[in-house]
Amino acid sequence: MRKFGIALVSFVLFISAANAQQKHTLDKIAGVVGSGIVLQSDIELKYGTYLAQGNPPSPDIKCQILQSLLTQKLLAQQAVIDSVEVKDDEVDADVDRRMRGMIQRAGGQDRLEQFLGRSVIQYKDEIRPDIKESLVAQKMQQKITSNVNTTPEDVKAFFNKIPKDSLPSFNKEIEVGEIQFDPKLTMAEKEVYRQKAEELRTRIKNGEDFASLARLYSQDSGSAPQGGDLGFNDRNSFVKEFSAMAFKLKPGEISPVFETDFGFHFLQVIERRGEQVHVRHILIQPVITQTSLDRSKAKADSVYDQLTHNKTIDFSSAAAFYSNNKDTKYNGGMLLNADNVEARTTYIPTDKLDPQIALVTDTMKVGNISKPQLFTGQDGKKSYKILYLKSTTNAHKANLEQDYPKIKEYATNDKINRTLSAWFQKRRKQTFIKIDPQYQTCASLQGWSTPETTAQVKP
Repeated sequence: MRKFGIALVSFVLFISAANAQQKHTLDKIAGVVGSGIVLQSDIELKYGTYLAQGNPPSPDIKCQILQSLLTQKLLAQQAVIDSVEVKDDEVDADVDRRMRGMIQRAGGQDRLEQFLGRSVIQYKDEIRPDIKESLVAQKMQQKITSNVNTTPEDVKAFFNKIPKDSLPSFNKEIEVGEIQFDPKLTMAEKEVYRQKAEELRTRIKNGEDFASLARLYSQDSGSAPQGGDLGFNDRNSFVKEFSAMAFKLKPGEISPVFETDFGFHFLQVIERRGEQVHVRHILIQPVITQTSLDRSKAKADSVYDQLTHNKTIDFSSAAAFYSNNKDTKYNGGMLLNADNVEARTTYIPTDKLDPQIALVTDTMKVGNISKPQLFTGQDGKKSYKILYLKSTTNAHKANLEQDYPKIKEYATNDKINRTLSAWFQKRRKQTFIKIDPQYQTCASLQGWSTPETTAQVKP
């Protein structure tokens, strides 16, 4: 509760400051880039967000914000020339995602509207153009860098340019696999929860308010405070069972009760826009019993015997066949470095490991398979896991042999940054840019203004 209180105070201060800043600085132009302008109020609004996140005041941040906004407009204007567009559905989905976060932080839609001084619908209309421009700019940037390719020769050349005394150091890393056994309820054990969902659905069909019952009974903590409202989403935003149900109903229709990995749901379609659907739902989650945990342990013990005593199956095959972790079962059971998902590396620094996994693997030797252990996830759910320690790498200075995936990522990012820098340098020379004197001393904006046009911008 204390953390929520702090977050709410920060949010209130941010909204209050943002509204005040908008009123006092709405007509001041901070910069002009081509046919676009950046208002001082745009900068103050983003600076308010920065402060609300607990960061210290810093004039340099406003310089960086202005540079970011000028950059966004340069990209967006080029996107018009190159016919790079984003669909309205994409913009709506991003607006809705942001609004759900704001509503949650504010403690409900009514409180958010009180802070904003206007309705959520009005506010969404106000922020939509800026969000659309931001999405267009992102897509244009992706187009500029789409042909960037990093070859082994590029990686080697990048590495060789790093001074030996500046080579990064890497902590001890391990490769570890897991086979996860989630407790499963029988159909008879789950029936009481399905019936509870059916009863709530019947109450709504008989005239009770969907949103009120969702706030009272839904066990989806993210949407329950909003009356079960999930906003607009595309098909890929939901698990397949939920998506299939959401996209086959007409607006206003209420689905039958159905089951996903999360529990029993029923939903109502509020609105459909092309490949985006606006739904609300109620979730009832079954409670795992000790009996179901005992069954999952018995299964884990059986698989452990197959791996170590009978040796009738290897770890990778066992993970694919038995594991309930969809993120690892088709990867030979191997965990991926969550801080480096794009590189899909299985080397994980020991300080980034789940403490429960670190505790078990700390006493294992390379090649060992652990006995089934009971683990508790961040969501509080319990499961049994068998771990396999594939390799360990001690702390060391970077080298190509051990660290090629990491160095390739660094080299690729460097190449992307140089490609973007060259594009912006060329584009700035071809575009009229004018910056208010307040920002002309910003180190990050040196060289941005069109020559001989650094006089104060008139509002």
